[in-house]
Amino acid sequence: MTEIWHNPRCSKSRQTLAILEERGEDVVVRRYLDDAPDEATLRAVLTALAVPPIAIMRKGEKQFKELGLSADTPDNDLIAAMVAHPILIERPIVIKDGKARIGRPPESVIDIL
Repeated sequence: MTEIWHNPRCSKSRQTLAILEERGEDVVVRRYLDDAPDEATLRAVLTALAVPPIAIMRKGEKQFKELGLSADTPDNDLIAAMVAHPILIERPIVIKDGKARIGRPPESVIDIL
């Protein structure tokens, strides 16, 4: 099973989903803005990605600035911000068999399929 944290309004997210479907993946689409991950799930995905929280944040989002977040913000605070404001989570994220990739560019997910 392959899961994608998807925002249908995002072209990269749509392109990544198309790659998954073209490859015949059994895809679970999680519209993460409506079905936000909890802290434990977000931490598990960060572990699978092997990146710090700042690496999956949309730093250009208005809320990122309004919340006073930066690369110097403690990881726990960044995670709490993403849980409270899922718009801050970069998209798409694809998860399969304990591995994860950010679909930027969309082709970057292919190596975990």
